[in-house]
Amino acid sequence: MTAARTAGVAARTTVRTVTAGLALLTVAACTAPEPPRAQASTAAGTACAPPQGPPEAEKATTIDVVEQAYLCILGRYYSGATLDARSLLTAGFAALARELDRSGRDMPEAVMPALTGDRGADWAAFETAYRKIVDRVPDLRDRLAVVTLEAMVAGLGDNHARWAHDVRRPPGHYDGDGYGLGLQANVTGPQATGAPGAALPPLFVTAVQGGAARAAGLRPGDVIESINGSAPFVDDRAGPAVAALYPRYPEARPVRLRLLRQSTGRRWNVTLRPGLFPRDPADLRVVRSELLDDDNGDGAGGVAYVRMTGFAPDSANRVFKAVSRLRTGRTLSGLVLDLRGNGGGSPAEATRLVSAFARGKVTAYQCTADGRCEAMRTDETVEPIGLPLVVLIDHDCASACEHFSSAIKDLRAGRLVGTRTAGVISGPAQGYLLADNTFLSLPARHHLGPNREVIDRIGVPPDHRVPLTPKDAAAGRDPALAKALTLLRT
Repeated sequence: MTAARTAGVAARTTVRTVTAGLALLTVAACTAPEPPRAQASTAAGTACAPPQGPPEAEKATTIDVVEQAYLCILGRYYSGATLDARSLLTAGFAALARELDRSGRDMPEAVMPALTGDRGADWAAFETAYRKIVDRVPDLRDRLAVVTLEAMVAGLGDNHARWAHDVRRPPGHYDGDGYGLGLQANVTGPQATGAPGAALPPLFVTAVQGGAARAAGLRPGDVIESINGSAPFVDDRAGPAVAALYPRYPEARPVRLRLLRQSTGRRWNVTLRPGLFPRDPADLRVVRSELLDDDNGDGAGGVAYVRMTGFAPDSANRVFKAVSRLRTGRTLSGLVLDLRGNGGGSPAEATRLVSAFARGKVTAYQCTADGRCEAMRTDETVEPIGLPLVVLIDHDCASACEHFSSAIKDLRAGRLVGTRTAGVISGPAQGYLLADNTFLSLPARHHLGPNREVIDRIGVPPDHRVPLTPKDAAAGRDPALAKALTLLRT
């Protein structure tokens, strides 16, 4: 394999967006009837209802929307029936108090009310205290509702429970644009906040996509020693500073980096300003493929290399078609399926892809809080690929990517090479439309692997651990791919 090809493959170890980590959402509306406050606990089961139509423009979040989300969580979340609702209210009030203090508007009356464990009575006490506080600071009304609801959802501690709001595109955005600093690193923002223990130092650039990073002359392999003056790792755990590498619009704040180029020993500071930049069209494709290890150059053999960036609808079929094209007129010796940076998507697509390598098997279990589990089984209509399989994984392989990887490992259908997966696979999420036209996503079931093992927060370990180093990235080497080719040769 040529150095240029190796460098090109190494550059593909980039990370997708946060939303790719969630299973594809079936959107339903969450309506909040106005039950008597004392009946809130019994009304929780009716808090979410089918949609009445497509969402309109987003409106201000209010305490009524917060109540609606509270009831949705208690009625629809995986463990909502047994959840101690006081944990949600405490998390929300703590965020409220922090925001008051941060804004210099704290007040003696901002005290958490006594809670008894009665969901309806506790909500009534919370709402009464909340309204008294907000009436004193009307200019903070919108912000306080937002931080309260954000904290309630975060208090679930579930990586597939999300509240999607303020989703805007920068002016001038068009399909194909990227937004941010124009770089990817070996640790992502979601990884730093959702699974900090999975990230390992040092923090370094794995790819330069364009924008400010390219203009400043950054290269793959450059080590990031500090971000806005803060160390990226604290006690060997990724810190919140890493999230600044992946800003969201409209948070267009400059980011100061301290960099080290190990090949020369040069250290320097650079300030990068987020903005739009054109993406390489190849990076936008969900499935890409090429022939590798064709040493004779006659097209008679080789290894099929297929890169899959997400489990989008019909992505399994696209993988099958790519392999079919590559094996036309030749006898392939194996398949390398590169899932590094694959943030997940549809569990059904993961099952279909497993079905090409195993038949008559369970690929995963989806379980309720009381231990009732439904088996997800291979699709017998899928034709077997019939090639030795090596799957490349990393810390950014999440959700449906982990569903597939754990099934391949447990069913002994192939070998895994790279680093442990993200451990972000709580369960498939469903979306509920709130009254302010934002979306609350909640899993109703939790995921277990084919051997009924817990993967969430743990991840799937590779059969062969081959991490990428700054020196590898700087030289354009891809040691995990090299190991995969070695395994297929032998």
